[in-house]
Amino acid sequence: MTTRNALRQPLHRALITTRSRRFMVSKLPALLWIAALLCSCGPSRENRIVVGSKNFTEQLVLGELIAQQIENRSHLTVERRFYLAGTYICHQAILSGRIDIYPEYTGTALTAVLKEKPTGDKREIYEQVKLEYARRFNLAVGPTFGFNDTFAIEIRGEDARRLHLKTISQAATYTPQWRPGFGYEFMERPDGYKGWVATYGLHFAEAPRIMDLGLLDRALKDKQVDLIAGNMTDGLIPALDLFVLDDDRHYFPPYEAVPIVRQETLAHHSELSGVLNELGGKISDDDMRQLNYAVEGGHQDVKQVVQAFLRKKHL
Repeated sequence: MTTRNALRQPLHRALITTRSRRFMVSKLPALLWIAALLCSCGPSRENRIVVGSKNFTEQLVLGELIAQQIENRSHLTVERRFYLAGTYICHQAILSGRIDIYPEYTGTALTAVLKEKPTGDKREIYEQVKLEYARRFNLAVGPTFGFNDTFAIEIRGEDARRLHLKTISQAATYTPQWRPGFGYEFMERPDGYKGWVATYGLHFAEAPRIMDLGLLDRALKDKQVDLIAGNMTDGLIPALDLFVLDDDRHYFPPYEAVPIVRQETLAHHSELSGVLNELGGKISDDDMRQLNYAVEGGHQDVKQVVQAFLRKKHL
């Protein structure tokens, strides 16, 4: 999954690039800061749950949703440890016990973490991830939140209408004249750029521009690039008149959002299972777009946005 940044700060931009070797070298101080954070000593974890997230808007919203749900439905104290860069950092943080829970995506877990090729439907992929996370990492995979945040290959709406484009295959005729822009993880992940280009036989006018995910939509709108890999639940897609090309060759696997939880944490706090289960199936694709837009496009406070959503869903 990815594939959104309302509350961007310079440090947070640095953290998202962990997967790029060149960027790792240039941002080594930031990465050392992350390592210090993950290894730092904290107060007693007896009645404290640490919720983490990656560093883009949707993850911030989901992390806050999990945190408030725990606070509202239990007597546990929640520590928020958001903006932990990308998939690798969050995965290492939960394995090391520095966080207890974070939101992940089934497609990302399968391809980027488990290094498996996606086969089967979304239910089969969910069950495979759940089984392997328990077996390999002693991690529990909670019920899906209800939405699928797959990669969205986007172009400007005006270009889609002018060229009568609906699918990625149709766009392949024009990509040799286009400048692409992608996030760091998309370029490096096994379910990302390399396999996608090969599947569709794509060529571009120049090498992809690599940038922070939160800059891609605006770069496309402002004609700095002509095609991007965003996320299907991005609230700015309709707001900026962007168009999502259909993945007609079904390259991208399902990216259903799920909570990942340490089994040890569940053993110590059995009430957590019921608390998290209440969130299962509560967020539709459209719900997530609205939440993302409220924070990113509407510049609303994420805590207030989540509070209003939980009230609306009677949670």
